[in-house]
Amino acid sequence: MNTVNRAVALRISELLRKKGMTQYRLALNSGVTHSTLKNIMHETIKDNLLSTVIQIAGGFDMTVSEFLDSPLFLEDNLKI
Repeated sequence: MNTVNRAVALRISELLRKKGMTQYRLALNSGVTHSTLKNIMHETIKDNLLSTVIQIAGGFDMTVSEFLDSPLFLEDNLKI
């Protein structure tokens, strides 16, 4: 069972691999600073804001619904 923060980090990693992108490219595409993205990936950020997730989804050229369309975000798989 993952925390929401862990699920977001895992989903970003999955999409980076799938799209052949780097964290730096995602930061440029999304408008989220590289340091914020790095903190999300290392799970040192306490709470991911929905606005940040929306920006990250945009950086992958997808909607937030598409970003969240993953078994990682099923309630049974999350520790909230």
